[in-house]
Amino acid sequence: MIDNFQVYLAVGVILFCLGLLCVMTRKSAISVLMGVELILNSAALNFVVFSKYTAGNLLGQGAAIFIIILAAAEAAVALAIFLNLYRTISTAEVNRADQLRG
Repeated sequence: MIDNFQVYLAVGVILFCLGLLCVMTRKSAISVLMGVELILNSAALNFVVFSKYTAGNLLGQGAAIFIIILAAAEAAVALAIFLNLYRTISTAEVNRADQLRG
């Protein structure tokens, strides 16, 4: 029978792979940002799972809270950059972001 530990890790790996695929294949800046959020959420899930099943302490949950705070700050900064990109070149494609060089 499959242990819950393996199921949680498999979900974390699937989330990570989907986030990586999203970051590598999408052109829209918002889609890339959502892929990064998936990657960060998979890391937080893995921290919590390893903390629960191996150490039995709350260090994984603390790391997950830190990752959630980091993801919120990253989203705010990235959205500000993407809005500036859209205002400057009227598109949100990350391929055209090289036009922002001075």
